[in-house]
Amino acid sequence: MSTLRSPCDLLEDVKEAEVVPALYFTLSVGDSEKELGDSSEKEVKSPDFIIVLIHEGQCIVTPIEEQPSETTTEKGADDASEKSFDFIMFEKSKFTEKSLCSQNEEEEALESPEEASQTENVKWTDNGKTSLESNQRESPKISTEIFQDTVGKEESSKSEEENESTDKLDKPMKTLRVQSNENISKSNNANVAQMSLKPSPSVGSSLENLELDSLLPAVRSVDSPLGSTENGAMLEEAWEGLQKSYVYYKGKPVGTLAAMDPIAEALNYNQVFIRDFVPSGLACLMRPANAGGDPEIVKNFLLKTLHLQGWEKRIDNFTLGEGVMPASFKVLYDSHRQKETLVADFGGSAIGRVAPVDSGFWWIILLRSYTKCTHDYTLSELPEVQKGMKLILNLCLSDGFDTFPTLLCADGCSMIDRRMGIYGYPIEIQALFYFALRSSRQMLKPERDGKELIERIDKRIRALSFHIQKYYWLDFTQLNNIYRYKTEEYSHTAVNKFNVIPESIPDWVFDFMPLRGGYLIGNVSPARMDFRWFLVGNCIAILSSLATPAQATAIMDLIEERWEDLIGEMPLKIVYPALEGHEWRTVTGFDPKNTRWSYHNGGSWPVLIWLLTAACIKTGRPQIAKRAIELIEQRLSKDGWPEYYDGKTGRYVGKQARKYQTWSISGYLVAKMLIENPANLPIISLEEDKRIAKPKLTRSISF
Repeated sequence: MSTLRSPCDLLEDVKEAEVVPALYFTLSVGDSEKELGDSSEKEVKSPDFIIVLIHEGQCIVTPIEEQPSETTTEKGADDASEKSFDFIMFEKSKFTEKSLCSQNEEEEALESPEEASQTENVKWTDNGKTSLESNQRESPKISTEIFQDTVGKEESSKSEEENESTDKLDKPMKTLRVQSNENISKSNNANVAQMSLKPSPSVGSSLENLELDSLLPAVRSVDSPLGSTENGAMLEEAWEGLQKSYVYYKGKPVGTLAAMDPIAEALNYNQVFIRDFVPSGLACLMRPANAGGDPEIVKNFLLKTLHLQGWEKRIDNFTLGEGVMPASFKVLYDSHRQKETLVADFGGSAIGRVAPVDSGFWWIILLRSYTKCTHDYTLSELPEVQKGMKLILNLCLSDGFDTFPTLLCADGCSMIDRRMGIYGYPIEIQALFYFALRSSRQMLKPERDGKELIERIDKRIRALSFHIQKYYWLDFTQLNNIYRYKTEEYSHTAVNKFNVIPESIPDWVFDFMPLRGGYLIGNVSPARMDFRWFLVGNCIAILSSLATPAQATAIMDLIEERWEDLIGEMPLKIVYPALEGHEWRTVTGFDPKNTRWSYHNGGSWPVLIWLLTAACIKTGRPQIAKRAIELIEQRLSKDGWPEYYDGKTGRYVGKQARKYQTWSISGYLVAKMLIENPANLPIISLEEDKRIAKPKLTRSISF
């Protein structure tokens, strides 16, 4: 019985749950509306009875807590005077789809599927369960509408159907309305379950096995900002800006410029940066091919940067490791030889002359994203690509004097490419390292020396995950433990393993740390813990499943609890808090660009919205991302898509920020596509690896 599929599926969910959200149902018959069920938001016990209303082969299913009273019976009699419908009550334990179908077998044969319309609207709360919007709870007698799918070429045909439905009042449309972020047409009911937003895969959803081809296209919400003309124009402007930034080599697109500010000095912003291109590449992958998606530019980028990796990398009289990827490259026209040439920068031209440690990791992550999205495994299986991955990994997995599984890095080796006190084992690099290890583990072939390398990767993954989860994690309870540390402890029984002096804990941490929430701190090394919050490291830890499910949820809790500090008026703080006064002078070396609450020193970077959005969707908290996206949409386009914002709340456009920064544009586009279609998440996310032994960590009172 196809017309009853969704109500029956919903009923099965109600029957199986021990505790279910109270749902509000409205039966629309002609011009009248009938209210049934409980309209409260609180959770109630699973009902003992089920009410089914049947009219002209269609049905409405609603749970009730007790048998209908006399008032309910009288109301049903009054309703019947307007339109006749059958009123059936089943005991929950005896109700099945078969019993419902037997009651309506004859009616269904008389009604065509096109005459029924049904929509679902589910709003996900913090706990990942459905609830009502506030306006529905306050005013149950809301007007019912038949929402239509507005995707692709069906817009015009569906609008005509709406006009016809208003003229045919003799064929009333009935709507089962539950609150949601997506409007799904009746014709797509068979795939509704696949489009439902799920919590983190580490909590039970397998992202790796999610086939994108079988999922529905994104459907815009009625109350979504996408529906407004202004935001639609912003999206169009963003796509145009991204396409204008394309860099071509021998007639093929190979990347995007860092920025296209017409009034600022170009410096190295006229080059293609590996880390900058990642959100641009993801936007091209996530956009459907019939709407302008361009996976070919990602493939060309991966191959050209792989070609550059093979170059000799000499800075002064010193040669870099064979596996180092360039920070950036540019296309120049050689007028003498009359041909285009590529010029790469491996750090020799960078500020501080530091090689980019993160470029190789981002390259591997983007390679996996391309493979996951396009299902083109031929690229990753090329001998040249396999060799490129091995060179990067051998560089990081080489034996040395380290007693930690983390990767030792210099200042300026990542997105924070200036001196900012991250020397040692910064969380951003460790999270990217872990992500790259797990991504390459999926793509490496065991032939030749591949099997031995895979074994080394497995050992490093286990050690690295334990180390980060154990020693980088900070919540209220752990902070209190560190506050009470004893020093000068010797032997393997020491609790204070890194000999951290409790007096070194900065005062701001005690005020910043809420009772509910936690995060991975910035750095851990002997006698040092960098307690600063770094957004990139924490979000990458969630997406790679380096953070445990409980830790991922606690990170989201912290963002909500400290919204004004970490989000403010323009998302998102790259690091919190800013270095000031004497600390700024000694740590940054009087850096005039990294003054307090500016640039890398507490500045707000719109590009990071894509990382936050992906992490929010994975943890089942999309409402956090939506709130941040709304803030970005208020100003980002009007301000000319700047690189970063200054000020404690991100109120001012950065004093040296480039306008029309490409990754500010593409970061917004990726965030929007993730919110529209959460099925894009597996492109940039890994599920939890059950084979990795997890340390026995508790979230204490972070709940």
